[in-house]
Amino acid sequence: MTWHWAILLLAGLTAACGSSEGEADGNAAGERLERASIAAGLVADPAAAPLDGIWSRDTDRMCIVPQSGGMRRIGVILDYGEGQGCTARGTLQRSGPDLNVALGGCRFTANFDGETIQFPARLPTECNTLCTGRASLSALIVERISASTAEASTLRNGQGIALCGA
Repeated sequence: MTWHWAILLLAGLTAACGSSEGEADGNAAGERLERASIAAGLVADPAAAPLDGIWSRDTDRMCIVPQSGGMRRIGVILDYGEGQGCTARGTLQRSGPDLNVALGGCRFTANFDGETIQFPARLPTECNTLCTGRASLSALIVERISASTAEASTLRNGQGIALCGA
């Protein structure tokens, strides 16, 4: 019978989140909850989490290595076979959870939540030149698999070019 009370409590909390107090109050409550979760160690703090290393999901790969002046080198490779893929290299500058990415003329802001990096679903048309076939960098999501900058520096495209190398 105690689980009934838990469900009622959860329903009440959920209803309170959608109350008519205004969206600003809801955002403030959410921000307080996030800060408390970070302080308790339940959620990674994006501002303190390192970026450098190798990032991956399925066949998608990304490398990030430090560069002078707070900039970082970034390289991305997506290989779906049979002429479907993307290869890009450029720079990245961090501003809190925002990652300002410049891959040549392809410039956008990605999001870093402390555990994953996510590219926006809609990218500038200049980003299309980095891909072949029907592949796209849109909505790319990767997770860290290694924090080693030495390992990140070795990520290469199909032609053997180091994506994060100098």
